[in-house]
Amino acid sequence: MNLSNLKNHPFGVEAFFESSVVLTFAVPKKQLEPLIPDCLQLDTFQDKWAFIAVAMVQTKNLRPKGFPKLLGNDFFLIGYRIFVRYTTNKGKRLRGLYIIKSETDKQKMAFMGNIFTHYNYTTTDITKIKTKNNVEITSKKSNFKITYKKDDKATGLPKNSPFLSWKEARRFAGPLPFTFTYNKVEKEVLIIEGVRQNWKPKPLKVIEYKFEFINALKLKNHHLANAFIIEHIPYYWKKGKKELWKQNEKNFKAS
Repeated sequence: MNLSNLKNHPFGVEAFFESSVVLTFAVPKKQLEPLIPDCLQLDTFQDKWAFIAVAMVQTKNLRPKGFPKLLGNDFFLIGYRIFVRYTTNKGKRLRGLYIIKSETDKQKMAFMGNIFTHYNYTTTDITKIKTKNNVEITSKKSNFKITYKKDDKATGLPKNSPFLSWKEARRFAGPLPFTFTYNKVEKEVLIIEGVRQNWKPKPLKVIEYKFEFINALKLKNHHLANAFIIEHIPYYWKKGKKELWKQNEKNFKAS
């Protein structure tokens, strides 16, 4: 196997998600267009808002698919992703995510992740504190903090969310089936499909949050659109599939 192909997700991966906390921000679409490759389109709402999400996932027994759990490892993963669409060469429209930053709390995950993916993992510190009412996740190195409350009762949407109801927001609450990367030199799109069971996101009440990486993007007029948590979910990613991007069939990002 060509060593450069190792990054193209050459085998399936499985894990157990103990928890996944996701905050999704609505951003005027023109501000996110420069952050995605030409082969992708923004997945928009009301043809005005595009979305960037921060996902904080506690994984258990992450390993190549089919390997025994004994060989798996536990990692905390942080991903900053943009909601996108891609039209395949066969004309199929796929909804998915484009990852712009990835972090983990373990050097081993960063090392292996950077061999077998294009996600460019870096390591950071993670502290998670649970009290009677709240959960706090912080990182000194990455300078982020979120405090949220788990509540089985229906939680209202964040202030200034573009969505009018949780049902409306649910469409942008994930998970989206696909993740995309793009090789600009070879004009190749890599498609990774995720498969999950019993994905039932529950709304969160976010008490406070700060993400230095989001602030560094210098986005204007962006708002927290939704926040949710899922727990105890088996998950796996299929082996990556590549296809050449046919630029002459490009769909404009504004569509």
